[in-house]
Amino acid sequence: MLTLGPDDILLDRHAQDWQAALDSAAKALAEAGLVEAEYRDGLHAREAQSSTYLGNAIAIPHGTPESRHLVKRTGVRVLQFPQGVQWHDGNTVHVLVTIAAQNDEHLDILRQLTHVLDRDGVASELANASSAADVARLLSRPAVAPKLDADTLCVNFPARDPQELALAAAARLRQSGCVDNAFISAVASSAPQWLGKGLWLASQATGVRQPALGVATPADAIEHDGRAVHALFCLAASGDSHRPLLEQLLALVESGQSESLMGKSSAQLLALLAGETAQTQTRRVRVLNPHGLHARPAKQLVQIARAQTMPINVRLEEGSATTVSAASLTKVIGLGARRGQWLIFSAEGEQASHALDALAAAVEEGLGEKVTPFDGGRETRPSTDTRQPDITPLAADTPHTGVAASPGLAIAPVFVIRPLAFDYPEHANDPEAEARRLSAALQEGAAQLQALVHNAPGGEVADILSMHEEMLDDPELRQAALDAIGEGRSAEAGWWEAIDTAARAQEMLADRLLAERAADLRDVGRRVLGVLCDVTLPEPPDHPYILVMDDIGPSDVARLDTSRVRGLLTVRGGATAHSAILARALGIPALVGAGESVMALANGGMMILDGERGRVISQPSEERLRRAEQQLLDQQQREADAWELRFEQAQTRDGHRVEVAANLGNTAHAADAVERGAEGVGLLRTEFLFMAYASAPDLATQIAEYREATDALAGRPLVARTLDVGGDKPLPYWPVPQEDNPFLGLRGIRLALTQPDVLETQLRALLMAAVGKPLRIMLPMVKDVAEFRAAKAIYDRLLKEITEQQRATDVQLGVMIEVPSSALLAPTLAAEVDFFSVGTNDLTQYTLAIDRGHPELSAQADGLHPAVLRLIQMTVDAAHAHGKWVGVCGELASDAMAVPVLVGLGVDELSVSARQIPLVKARLREFDLAEAQATAQLALSKATSDDVRDALEAR
Repeated sequence: MLTLGPDDILLDRHAQDWQAALDSAAKALAEAGLVEAEYRDGLHAREAQSSTYLGNAIAIPHGTPESRHLVKRTGVRVLQFPQGVQWHDGNTVHVLVTIAAQNDEHLDILRQLTHVLDRDGVASELANASSAADVARLLSRPAVAPKLDADTLCVNFPARDPQELALAAAARLRQSGCVDNAFISAVASSAPQWLGKGLWLASQATGVRQPALGVATPADAIEHDGRAVHALFCLAASGDSHRPLLEQLLALVESGQSESLMGKSSAQLLALLAGETAQTQTRRVRVLNPHGLHARPAKQLVQIARAQTMPINVRLEEGSATTVSAASLTKVIGLGARRGQWLIFSAEGEQASHALDALAAAVEEGLGEKVTPFDGGRETRPSTDTRQPDITPLAADTPHTGVAASPGLAIAPVFVIRPLAFDYPEHANDPEAEARRLSAALQEGAAQLQALVHNAPGGEVADILSMHEEMLDDPELRQAALDAIGEGRSAEAGWWEAIDTAARAQEMLADRLLAERAADLRDVGRRVLGVLCDVTLPEPPDHPYILVMDDIGPSDVARLDTSRVRGLLTVRGGATAHSAILARALGIPALVGAGESVMALANGGMMILDGERGRVISQPSEERLRRAEQQLLDQQQREADAWELRFEQAQTRDGHRVEVAANLGNTAHAADAVERGAEGVGLLRTEFLFMAYASAPDLATQIAEYREATDALAGRPLVARTLDVGGDKPLPYWPVPQEDNPFLGLRGIRLALTQPDVLETQLRALLMAAVGKPLRIMLPMVKDVAEFRAAKAIYDRLLKEITEQQRATDVQLGVMIEVPSSALLAPTLAAEVDFFSVGTNDLTQYTLAIDRGHPELSAQADGLHPAVLRLIQMTVDAAHAHGKWVGVCGELASDAMAVPVLVGLGVDELSVSARQIPLVKARLREFDLAEAQATAQLALSKATSDDVRDALEAR
């Protein structure tokens, strides 16, 4: 809903013409700090394209897409012109709702204003309003939508007279939540009225919660007082809100089609009530868009409808028998169509069939958005079938591959948890009671999460479960569930519909990292659903086991008894999902995305899970089992030995120094990294701090956070990456335009340089937090020296502005090598930067053009590909030629097979997850520099990553 405050509304304005009114509006936006002054030109340019007059004396001027860079933040200013302004299209405007929008938010505001356009007299009320509160009330008060849909119909009812039909129709209205028992009593105490032509009416205003029209038809032809009874209309009247229903009713009476109502199904009856005749052609098509028919797809639909040669109408099959013009953007948006709902398009004329086909095809293709087919069995609730699916089980003693998510070797019997059965009704008769049940379940879910956070085994687990608590507090999620409950859904159905819609929208994102967060939403959803349905997880065995599930949510990980769980295996998921991240944090070997076959495993069957290679072996032979057990014993001994020597200096067998540092996602984990033997922090992902706040954290907040890390490191170097967000990792307060490929769009340093004040504040905070401590700052996603110079100009100015007593003096500024261009241009960069840090995760995916989170291709995104290694070699050679150092902070740095290759290429620092530090140090002690150099040359001589790994394994 459009929310307006007193400062947003400017009363009693005057303008000679529409140009002057636009100038006043632009000035109001600029004075509010929403836009630059030049945004005025954008308002005029947009008006030159077409009028922004909306209707009912309201215009909604906004800038062109080309002027969006002049918007500082999204907002509106409402200007009232009591005497009116003659707009350039001939209409008189009394109110300008002037919009500063960084994306297409103006269309969402338009949708919120739709209800104003249908209210008679509102133009005069807006012109005469004497207070900002009155204007806000008129613009923000949503009209109550009258209800007439399948839920309010009672067809072919075995009645003997109109009174029985009236009670039957009234009962349907009560079941739909539109009326209460007082309405039923009022209908029962008064006789229905004769409308003529077989139609009867029972109308009451008592006990009405929502205006609605119930329709009941008799199973057989009946008469009352010598008059035919073809249908009875039961009207729940409320002010003027039921007026559209009366207009539909009057049209039906005048059409003389009353007899045709008898014997019709609900769908046929709705079609007649919508005015569809034998000459009307229709098309039924399902909305597939994850957010439903919101502003952007609605705009495309309207453009297609306007291109047709005849009028096209559209209605919601489930929502209303009222059709609207498909050529009206406000009307189409006002339908509020959600994913999974059916649209009924209708038209008459010779070309109607062709026009309807064009509209239906456009909806099925997504109206400009990426969509997935609608699976009715999965849209409304989690699976309720706990039987073993009809799938082929894994072959015995045969390797089966998946996505390696957490390294390590596990040998144990499997314990399979099948999808839980949630059995609940779709509809309920008491929305208030259902809302109370949902509220209680949300409170119980939050209490469970708080207990899990308190007992969480590890910082990452607690962090992500805390995020789940935030999800439960999400007002939009809660409101979506309450809206569904208000439409007659049960608490369970309404809640899961809200969860599933949000999760599917998340899954549609181009970035797999964000898309895989949909598992977190469903994890939260199942928790609350479990409370509502009183469903609990089965008890695991009391012996060691490998847990097998469809997908493992973070709260499932948090419940794990790590003394018994030896490994994790899932049907779905990717290496960047939270479940995988948490498994790595807990040191539990994990394999994800293994496919449906793993759900056919029998409990208790022995399994070998190799989280390093990404494969499992079910029912291994005795010989294979013996070898794996010996391998596991060797691995455990290596881990124990590595832990004992974790504080030893990291170096090769012959004393060649290679620093081993920690990758951190939070400053709170710096002390733990030191305890595990870290010689510094090689990558601090600072975006954790920006994602924790509703707006960009201020200078003091950032200084305090960064200082926590520098203090914990006690003189060890800190390498902090500046804010790395963008189209694929958005911040709610820093929106960017929708991009076809966010990986190639505004992200990293590109985005930071669009708001240099944010970058400057972060650089200032880092410098001031590290007084007397070694600090290394690196810039993400740099493609060439021009971007580095733009950021360095800010950095150099800060070094001059901040006295040496107030800032770090042992400080370096470097760049991340993540895109091939920066590696190819390393000689020009090396002449100006202080160091390089190679992000092998992104460098690999950009070099090989493979999304590392792709469920089918991720295994091919191997950092040991010779193309990637050659880029690393070029980077090292260029850096060393200028006396600069090079680190590697991607996952390749902790790959035991890759460590000697990287050292042989000349890498000076390896930055890995804190848990891997002792093992990486131990791996360095297993070879000398000459062996490493020979290994690197061997890898560079191969043609594929498989060839590289085969050669290294043979060596």
